[in-house]
Amino acid sequence: MPSFLNAITVAVAFSVAVASPVDFQKRKAFTLHQVERTQFLKNGAQSKLRTLRKYGATIPEGLVEAAAAAANGSAPAVPGDAYDSLYLTPVTIGNTTVQLDADTGSADLWVFSSLQASSQLTGHDYYKVDSSKAISGATWKISYGDGSGAAGKVYADKVVVGGVTATSQAVEAATSVSSQFQADRDTDGLLGLAFSSINTVKPTPQKTFFDTVKSSLASPLFAVTLKYHAAGTYDFGALDSSKYTGDITYVNVKTTNGFWEFTASGYSIGSGSTTTSSIDAIADTGTTLLYLPTAAVSAYYRQVSGAQDSSSEGGWVFPCSATLPNFSLVIGGVKQTVPGKYVNYSPVTTGSSTCFGGIQDNTGIGFSIVGDIFLKSKYVVFESPASGTPRLGWAQQAGVTA
Repeated sequence: MPSFLNAITVAVAFSVAVASPVDFQKRKAFTLHQVERTQFLKNGAQSKLRTLRKYGATIPEGLVEAAAAAANGSAPAVPGDAYDSLYLTPVTIGNTTVQLDADTGSADLWVFSSLQASSQLTGHDYYKVDSSKAISGATWKISYGDGSGAAGKVYADKVVVGGVTATSQAVEAATSVSSQFQADRDTDGLLGLAFSSINTVKPTPQKTFFDTVKSSLASPLFAVTLKYHAAGTYDFGALDSSKYTGDITYVNVKTTNGFWEFTASGYSIGSGSTTTSSIDAIADTGTTLLYLPTAAVSAYYRQVSGAQDSSSEGGWVFPCSATLPNFSLVIGGVKQTVPGKYVNYSPVTTGSSTCFGGIQDNTGIGFSIVGDIFLKSKYVVFESPASGTPRLGWAQQAGVTA
């Protein structure tokens, strides 16, 4: 799930009633600018492993070993690096700033905390809990198909994102996390932006940060502009016409499963004809790669010289020197295209001449996932009105040509 995204800073005006759980400091929209981690690990097998864990899918034989074998692919995270960088969201909870993954594929704000054993906190920033703010009887637990997970207690505390304060936001403080999460030193938890219906707090699910603040926004939406080789933005409450070209194509979102779920009607590869296919997918900023049905993935890599589905590397790989075709999904009757160069995720290990593909098979997940490899070529609007059907809006990102 890695591209752990996003950030800090603000703009625009508004006034809030004294009793409001949100302090906008006279703002009704705000922008989160991504910031980069000083180091990042580029590990395609690890990225795939995280995604399968996240959605409770069966872990293929050899994937864990492939992820471990590729774990030495580190490099400084500087603008214009050869491959995708790692971005995080600095979020202040109580009086502590932690680095969270802004994740449209989950609905929990959970974080490493002072409730954990000190041995679990090495290398992490963590939330210092205030016992007076505990929500009585509230607990949470997230578990994944490979046995990894996290669990803890729930607090109502001040959360500041982009200068906007939710004065009483549910914060899921970990009491324990599995070794897989402990080892991931890049992130201190998640800032879930899916629908609150899949929040894991019991006995009563809690609202996401977006659901807490959206009624006070100028418009009940956020727009995501992820970038290729550069920091992007999340705009809450307003659209920014300077960040996209052409029209925004909207499609309805199915909320039954709690995700930003939509249907694409087909795909095409390079300049080839469109293949009609109903593709049930979710838009997930917390997933790095693009996961699609086997037929689409196989068709894509048939156009890439030397590509193979490698069990030892954990997925589709190809010579790093290969020329990659563009890939398009048909969404709302309009082709949305990601440039081929975006599909080269990273060398399988540092210095390798074999690269890991940004498009992978969705086997075992149960649906397709439109992750950052695709999203970073788009301007994507996540709209959730108080009444009516939520929508996703898609437009070509300004400055991106395919």
